Amino acid sequence: MNDRSNDVFLSYTADDAAWTERLAEELVAHGVKPFFAEWSIEPSDVIVHRLDSALLASINGIAVISPASVRSSRAMDEYAALATASAERGLRFIPVLLGHVALPPFAANRVWRDFSDVTDEEFAEKAAELAAVVAGGPAQAGAAAARDNLTAAHRSPPRPVTPPGRPAFVVCYAPADAEYGTALAGQLREAGLPVWSIGDLRPGDAHFWTIRQQLRSALAVVVVMTPQSQDSDDITRMILEGQVHGRPFVPVRLDGQVNYHLATAWHIDARDGALLDAAALGLLSRLHEDMTGGRPPRLPEPPRHGTPPAARMTPSVGLERLRAHLAEGEYEHADLLTTRLVMESAGRLTEGWLSARHAAAVPRELPAGINALWAHHSHGRQGFRRQLALTPAGGPRGPRFPELGAALGWRDSAEAAVPRLYRDFARRAGPGRRTGFYPTLRDPGQENASDWYDRWSSTVLALHAQLREWGD
Repeated sequence: MNDRSNDVFLSYTADDAAWTERLAEELVAHGVKPFFAEWSIEPSDVIVHRLDSALLASINGIAVISPASVRSSRAMDEYAALATASAERGLRFIPVLLGHVALPPFAANRVWRDFSDVTDEEFAEKAAELAAVVAGGPAQAGAAAARDNLTAAHRSPPRPVTPPGRPAFVVCYAPADAEYGTALAGQLREAGLPVWSIGDLRPGDAHFWTIRQQLRSALAVVVVMTPQSQDSDDITRMILEGQVHGRPFVPVRLDGQVNYHLATAWHIDARDGALLDAAALGLLSRLHEDMTGGRPPRLPEPPRHGTPPAARMTPSVGLERLRAHLAEGEYEHADLLTTRLVMESAGRLTEGWLSARHAAAVPRELPAGINALWAHHSHGRQGFRRQLALTPAGGPRGPRFPELGAALGWRDSAEAAVPRLYRDFARRAGPGRRTGFYPTLRDPGQENASDWYDRWSSTVLALHAQLREWGD
């Protein structure tokens, strides 16, 4: 078999050769030409040279990752070569799991497929999906593929995030809700709306960066709210990414309480398990027209009274998530989470802002814990204590908000305007993270309110005054 005709390079260890041959046969049955060493290497070949030339001639690579392969130096060498080719020349790198094994770091950053404990029918379906992706077609859509996609890891090397060819409604759901989420995405497509969901990830995609690409340009973010999505780090990251970039949200409450990150948003009640009715579909169609026409999105206002209670997050869980965001350099995500933690501790999550009376209800240990994390991960450049050190002198109640904002870099001077959108505002921190800029306690969910600035200034001044009273 000529190297130039190979569609995909198969990497495996000798212990997995029989299983990999079965996969190769399935790929061939779907019109894909794999480089499978057992078929392609002749006795006269110099093996290492033959493998090198085959890999260089391939634009796709499948690595069979198993307990045997992670113990094989040759298999790990091939794995490293595939990872390098993916980073340097765009080879689509597809990890395939065989047996229960921890993914190596680079593989964990790619959408993978798990062939462990599958039936013959499932094996054929997954192999057909891989063949379609290798051939340049779409990945298999459906709940099973979505569950695999949602269990992939987050981190991959920073890269420019280019907008997708066509902005879409991004449907987000937890693995346990994949059946409903898949059906919901299908309903929106049938209604003629552009849709992208986690089920559209293809094997080999860089997981979080592909999702981030879609979220930054989303027409709206449709979140299926359940206890499982509430506890999902993936869903939390998707919500925060959408909020950072000012995307409209259409939460769909399937079960449980309102997500704590969406406490101030209007939502669709689907607790009967039904898909969207004609009125909700009509609303999404109007939203599509608004967003593609460059008009402000028209979404219903949440009720001022009788708002459903939002789910709660314990301080320990919240601080651990904050630590994770800061450790990964996701300052904007950490900033929004900090605001939620403070609001929730004061019982103001639904309202989204604080007065002096509310700030007095914040337990002292929470701001202390938040400050310690910000200070540690920014080498002392960020955090409440750093902000207090930069605060200009003021009256008995502290400085006016314009002067405080200028001191912390939120505006150029006390007279200058503050960017209206959070994403533009957060850019002011810059690559070097301007000292004292974070946490801002600014909530993008309030930006459509006419008094958003007053709510924000009340929150910041009230909490800062409380911190000064505590001596923090």
